[in-house]
Amino acid sequence: MTATAARYLYLTRHGQASADESALTDDGRRQATLLGERLRGARITAIHHGPLARAEQTARLVGEQLAGVPLLRSEPAGDYIPYLPRREELPAETADETLARLAGFPAAEREQGPGLAREALERFTGTVVGDEPRHELLVTHNFLVGWLVRAALDAPAHRWLGLNHTNAGLTVIRYAPGRPPALLLYNDTGHLPVGLRWTGLPPELHV
Repeated sequence: MTATAARYLYLTRHGQASADESALTDDGRRQATLLGERLRGARITAIHHGPLARAEQTARLVGEQLAGVPLLRSEPAGDYIPYLPRREELPAETADETLARLAGFPAAEREQGPGLAREALERFTGTVVGDEPRHELLVTHNFLVGWLVRAALDAPAHRWLGLNHTNAGLTVIRYAPGRPPALLLYNDTGHLPVGLRWTGLPPELHV
C-alpha cells in the first residue's frame, strides 16, 4: 500500500494592488515581504501562484524571504468565480443584488471558473504521496481562498460567498490521512502592522 502524509496548505491573497490591478502598491509590496518573513520557519517547499501580475509579484517577494523555494505559476490559482449560485441557494432579500454583482464580472471568469475551481481542488488539496508532510504556499485571490476554505469545511458550494480574505492575510488548512480537513488558521494578519491590515475589503468588513 502506498503511504500518504499530511499536506499543509498555506493560503494567502496577493498584496494590495494598484487601482488598475497591474502591480502591487508600496503597501502591497511591504505586506508580501512581511508575510515572507513570517513564513521563514514554516518549511515551505513550493510557492504556487496565479498568472496575474499582483499574485506573481506577491509570490516573488515572499520567495525572496524563503531561500531556494521554487515559484510555480498555475492557472487554477488565478482569479475567477468558482461557482455561480442558483437563486434558490441565496437569501431571498439579497439574491437579486448578489446575482447582479456576479453577472458584472468578465464572461471568462464566470464561464471558465467552475472548471478551474475543480482543478484547484484536485491540485492543491488532500493528502500527499510519501511519508513526509508537505508544506506549500498558494498565492491567489479572494474568491479561491473562500472556495478552498468552504470545501475544507464541507459547506454547500454557494458558501464561498461571504468568506472574505484580506491582502496578505494567512490561512492554513491541514489535510491529514484518515481525518477531515482541519482549518488551522484563517485570515490571520498578526505579521502586519495595523495600517496594513484589512486592505482589499470594504470598510464595513473591517473589525
